[in-house]
Amino acid sequence: MDSSEPMGQDGARQPLVAVLSGAGISTDSGIPDYRGPNGLWRRDPEAEKLVTYQYYMSDPEIRRRSWRMRRESPTLRAQPNAAHRALADLERAGVPVRVITQNVDGLHQLAGVPARKVLELHGTARVVMCTCCRARSEMAEALERVAAGEEDPECLVCGGILKSATVMFGEQLDREVLGEALAVAKACDVFIAVGTSLQVQPAASLAGIAAGHGARLVIVNAEPTPYDDQADEVVREPIGTALPTLLAELAELSQESASNRPG
Repeated sequence: MDSSEPMGQDGARQPLVAVLSGAGISTDSGIPDYRGPNGLWRRDPEAEKLVTYQYYMSDPEIRRRSWRMRRESPTLRAQPNAAHRALADLERAGVPVRVITQNVDGLHQLAGVPARKVLELHGTARVVMCTCCRARSEMAEALERVAAGEEDPECLVCGGILKSATVMFGEQLDREVLGEALAVAKACDVFIAVGTSLQVQPAASLAGIAAGHGARLVIVNAEPTPYDDQADEVVREPIGTALPTLLAELAELSQESASNRPG
């Protein structure tokens, strides 16, 4: 991903907007917030085992339960909501945008944000990968095999254990993706953290890094976060209405700035 700062037609640097999105941006699409007050991890701590690498790799029953969970999950059936669409509209309006997401649902891309402008810190639930040969294929294909009776489908290439192409508990983030996210945080002029508790590191630290490099920090989240005292603006309104309003204002300011440049 190119994290360089785009230039306008007159050669002036256009302000770069970075958006860090968490589970809260996708709840209006029917995907649960796992860490919120009513999130799955709080309601059923045992469910964490289904997405913990050590348990997953060592226990076939955990894998079978994980595949059933994937079949039942609303993630692949979900559609982008107003917040996702507003972010795509901002990018289409010509505002330089980079999305850093903690989500694995792929809804930013479905809404229209180019894939090259989206950094998926925790991977994607729309792809499966072999833990042995690293072959990748579509999640939908694996789920069809599960529906046909394969409770724990094996890799069709080498027979290895398959898992979703997400970062499970106990796995490290992709160093290249994290490095690109850090570069974006340092380069951006506006950093918007939306729908994230800003408690999971190292993703949460991006907000502080952006603020430390002079970016305007805006936090849109229902609950307080550890970075609220560093923010220039904290918004507690529902994301589905607050984010479109905020991004529309940014687009208008960007257009005004462009029209006021000497031609």
